[in-house]
Amino acid sequence: MAEPNAEMRKAWDGPDGDIWAASADQYETRGAGHRRLLLQAAAIASGERVLDLGCGNGASTREAARMAEPGEVVGIDLSTAMLANARVRSAAAGLTNVTFVHGDAQVHDFEPESFDVIISNAGAMFFDDTVAAFTNLRRALRPGGRIALMAWQRLEDNEWLTVLREALAMGRDLPSPVVGMPGPFGLADREQVSALLSDTGFTDVRFGDVREPSVFGATTAEAFALMSDDGPTRGLLEDLSDADKATALDQLRAVIAAHETPSGVIFGSASWLIRARRSRVA
Repeated sequence: MAEPNAEMRKAWDGPDGDIWAASADQYETRGAGHRRLLLQAAAIASGERVLDLGCGNGASTREAARMAEPGEVVGIDLSTAMLANARVRSAAAGLTNVTFVHGDAQVHDFEPESFDVIISNAGAMFFDDTVAAFTNLRRALRPGGRIALMAWQRLEDNEWLTVLREALAMGRDLPSPVVGMPGPFGLADREQVSALLSDTGFTDVRFGDVREPSVFGATTAEAFALMSDDGPTRGLLEDLSDADKATALDQLRAVIAAHETPSGVIFGSASWLIRARRSRVA
């Protein structure tokens, strides 16, 4: 039997995770606005036990831990490198109510009904079996427990990726990412997600339309260093000749420069803020 999420394990507990760990400060800045809205929606109360799904370098985990004190927050992720960062940063912040787990939330053996809240800032879109994953997450929630997830909307609504693809296309007709498949747009279709959550034992499903700017760096140079080494960029460059790669990267640098503002290099983005509760009878 194939290992669940084998491709995502390979990527995130490998080159993608290593890059995100090495550029942790920039990625945490990029996700700050989404993180703020996510935690506001989660409304974590003192004493609650929280699971942070796809916790990465632990920014949302740390903020959730401050809200939940003296309750415990558990962060789970596939990336060994990012979890190492998360542990160091949480210790430096003086947090004692945080635990980090290296694992796959689709199949991890969570204690049943052990969490009051599950949160995820763009970490819940990568499961290869979403029904199995959300069934497992529902089991981990107490009856009436709640989830709050941030997930990208469709490609065409996310400037940060459309301009990247246009800059790197080099005359190619690039296939669009398949909505609903493991990857950035795995939860992009509102109707699909609503049905998924209902079918796996959740109720009171709500969607918020989040149009939050994404800051990729303070300067063009900083943003280019981040974007030129990111997973989508590497994938778009891999089939190009060296000369075409150089041209494509020059075009990317020019696009980034055109988006530099006094507040940093900013691209538009669109996400769903998805909220639901575990059914009390599921």
